[in-house]
Amino acid sequence: MTKALFILTGASRGMGLAMAQQLLKPDHFLLCISRNTHENLAAQAASAGCALEQWPLDLEHSVPAAAKLSQWLQSLASDSFNRATLINNAGVISALVPLSDSDPLDLTRALRVGLEAPLLLTAAFLKATEAWQLPRQVLNISSGLGRRAMASGAGYCAAKAGMDHFTRSLAMDEALKPHGAKVCSLAPGVIDTDMQVQLRSADPSNFPGLGGFVDLKQSGHLASPDEAARRVLAYLARPDFGSQPVADVRD
Repeated sequence: MTKALFILTGASRGMGLAMAQQLLKPDHFLLCISRNTHENLAAQAASAGCALEQWPLDLEHSVPAAAKLSQWLQSLASDSFNRATLINNAGVISALVPLSDSDPLDLTRALRVGLEAPLLLTAAFLKATEAWQLPRQVLNISSGLGRRAMASGAGYCAAKAGMDHFTRSLAMDEALKPHGAKVCSLAPGVIDTDMQVQLRSADPSNFPGLGGFVDLKQSGHLASPDEAARRVLAYLARPDFGSQPVADVRD
């Protein structure tokens, strides 16, 4: 029986973990790439009859991570799969301070994990699977903050805006190929994750948008990771996936 191949980054917590758990199906092969493996995910995969690999990689080191992915994909028999999907979900938010007060290493990490790694992993995925005669998809998890600027969030906003724009360019590339991949940079809405905790815990003297994130929590407007994951995976399964290279799950 052929399987659907899914490659998911940032799968050890939050919405990434929820997506990983929802992808644990007998007809799926799931590769998770995160800084840390999740100790319960392997047992859940075994119970679900799903093939699972977990790679504990820090995507700040994106060049070796992309090389490892390329080599691994080239070792696979493409006729074992009926589709292949890369989900670039990993991201970090740098310290919520004005750019002039930012730590260069903190900014570098945010851009490497949030923009450089998705670029390189996508390039590796598409190159290694180019001859595979099956549907291929790239789903980049973006953010409304890539489309609406936020004070004291230059690093994160830049990474997500860059993700949106490289996806637009990539969609043009793939549209010119006979079996080009379908690609989309998708904003998943506001989610009750550790990143929201970081936003609500920021120093108000450095982060003028603090009140808005506190209000989102208090008013119950944050989706749970499970709910957000279901919406994102439902969008991925839509027959028109990729018709819009940049989209919002709430559209």
